[in-house]
Amino acid sequence: MEVGKMVTRDILPRARALAPQAASGFFRTVVSTAMEGKSRFLGARAYAERELAKANGDAAVAIGTVIEQHTAMAGGQGFLTSLGGLLLLPISMPANLTGLAVLQVRMVGAIAHLRGYDVDDSRVRTAVTAVLLGEDTVDDMVKKGKLPSTPFAIATAPVHDPELDKKLATEISAALGLKVGGKRLGLVAARRIPLLGGGVGAVVDGVETYRVGKYAEKALPRRHKALPADQT
Repeated sequence: MEVGKMVTRDILPRARALAPQAASGFFRTVVSTAMEGKSRFLGARAYAERELAKANGDAAVAIGTVIEQHTAMAGGQGFLTSLGGLLLLPISMPANLTGLAVLQVRMVGAIAHLRGYDVDDSRVRTAVTAVLLGEDTVDDMVKKGKLPSTPFAIATAPVHDPELDKKLATEISAALGLKVGGKRLGLVAARRIPLLGGGVGAVVDGVETYRVGKYAEKALPRRHKALPADQT
């Protein structure tokens, strides 16, 4: 898959060179790659516009397709990076986590664009990353004061908060690591078994990505009329 090649070639080498406290810098690279694209990997806006054109300008249909396609892509890369079992975990897990993050950020970014948000706006990018945490986690963080407000409020805030980006990068890295590592429901044990681990990886990553996509639909309501398919 294109995302797998890109992660291995361009992103993981940077990740290995980063200290743990530099998670925000690494995540900025992930967000930038997902939003702007790289080589044949389309960025969020370009991907959204392509699907909008195919849907004859119907943003709702395009959003549904974006979610379906990214769910399938996440499942595919989850299968491939979990296929090798225990021996390949030190290599496959970082690739899986990074690839999943790139796909989910691009998916949510594409949905945001189709809903009328400017994905070049730092506030919108922060909101997009917040969506990756999922509805339950976001609601819990807002209640506890760890997050100032909802993704929509963050996207439409008067000013951008760089410190919030750092906090979200840490939270998202931990959340994705938990999901990808399969620590819930004993998934680590299953992922240690070749072939069976691939199936588990596909299901976990696909389901999580679908949930993130549906939450993005709910968390980022339409701001104004969707952009026409021929606008660049």
